Amino acid sequence: MRRRPLPTFAVLLTLALGSLGATPDDSPPPLPYRLADTGGGSQLITAEAPDTGSTTGTVTWWERRGGRWVAAGSADARFGANGLVEGGSREQGTSTTPTGLYDLPYAFGIQDAPAGTRYPYRKVTEDSWWCQDNASRAYNRWVEPRPADCRADEAEHLVTYGTQYAHALVIGFNYDRPVRGRGAGIFLHVNGRGATAGCVSVPADAMAEILAWAKPERRPHIAVGTSSGPTAITRY
Repeated sequence: MRRRPLPTFAVLLTLALGSLGATPDDSPPPLPYRLADTGGGSQLITAEAPDTGSTTGTVTWWERRGGRWVAAGSADARFGANGLVEGGSREQGTSTTPTGLYDLPYAFGIQDAPAGTRYPYRKVTEDSWWCQDNASRAYNRWVEPRPADCRADEAEHLVTYGTQYAHALVIGFNYDRPVRGRGAGIFLHVNGRGATAGCVSVPADAMAEILAWAKPERRPHIAVGTSSGPTAITRY
């Protein structure tokens, strides 16, 4: 009886790469496959900068289709005016974007939610503030109206950011158990005039597309990081 030849290494490599959604050449698999964690959902946003000194990079939104991660869209992104820093060691007021993997608690905006939005969406009013006062019980929380223990000069009056907060997603950095002094009010929002104060921003049409794309039942997360080094996005 003639024996069938064993699969060659090249064949095995092709099969392995195929299971990751990659091609059998030198191209790396799509970014979600290279992350340490994607949050456990079937939607993911990646915000990648070249290095920690960068103020620009790329935001890509991904989803699982047929068991594979596929890019659903991409846009140029802006980061903090002083670049990026490891989220666990970030300090408030440094204009740095925290790296890490975070959930996206809810969306908000001065304008109405884009058509097709299913994500929890909170409309900004004249009484809407984001408290950044380290002495306040409402630290790193939306407050409406602003409580007495949250000083106005230590809070963002959301309605005054007509361009940036036309549409936004709350990034769950320092959110569940806020650490005083680490930072508050980190969002994915619409581009302003330049680099951000620590948030991630994208063009207005991309932000609207992301909100129409995000589905709460698919548990989207955002991974923020650099292309390499200690804050490499693949670490998160």
